Amino acid sequence: MIHATAIIEEGAEIHPSVQIGPYSVIGPYVKIDAGTIVGPHVVITGHTEIGKENHFYQFSSIGDSPQDKKYHKEVTYLKIGDRNVIRECVTIHRGTIQDHSLTQIGHDNLLMANSHIAHDCVVGDFNILANSAAIAGHVHLGDHVILSGMCGVHQFCKLGSHAFISTASSVVKDVPPYVMVTGGANPTVCGLNVEGLRRRGFSAEEIQWLRRAYKVIYRQGLRMEEAVEALREMAESCLAVQLLVDFLLQSERGIIR
Repeated sequence: MIHATAIIEEGAEIHPSVQIGPYSVIGPYVKIDAGTIVGPHVVITGHTEIGKENHFYQFSSIGDSPQDKKYHKEVTYLKIGDRNVIRECVTIHRGTIQDHSLTQIGHDNLLMANSHIAHDCVVGDFNILANSAAIAGHVHLGDHVILSGMCGVHQFCKLGSHAFISTASSVVKDVPPYVMVTGGANPTVCGLNVEGLRRRGFSAEEIQWLRRAYKVIYRQGLRMEEAVEALREMAESCLAVQLLVDFLLQSERGIIR
């Protein structure tokens, strides 16, 4: 159902089951798949592809130009997966040609009111951005990452799966998988996200291995190369540790200590 006051520009591809509310605007290059709900006063523009069963709440702005002075109206893209919930006043911008021309969001994410995903970000599945959390350009989030209210993530940072960032933290370095970060303007890692891991079905044995891996990185005073070698040995006994190894090897900004 498309409300009579909605504006659907010629060229947009809208599945017949999509609902679009009053005064929403859908641009000419937008594609929206089955079961998605677009509430009132939503703007979806640019070369934006949206999957199934998403829900966009009022006043969200999706697929507009990146907030980057290097952007000069090149054709770039935004791709959003399935079953995401995008709450009031959320902003998500397209990519830039300085990266891969693509901002990409996976499945089953919850973006709370006033949160922001900037150009060229890659967001996995089952993540939560709480109210007014914002990630800058080129940030990568894994899966099951939680950003608490008013958090900010500096451009080009990577946040590993199952990480938890506490309220109003300013993240300026990479955050390894499984850890919790707190500390406001000067955040530090404060422990393993044990409760989150239990909720997601990690066994007691896996959590015990990850506790040991955490101590290798944060308690033994090892150089990163030494820590990686120790973790590689542990990963032979626990596959979950391999995610830490892979993340540390790919980190370019260095990790929060």
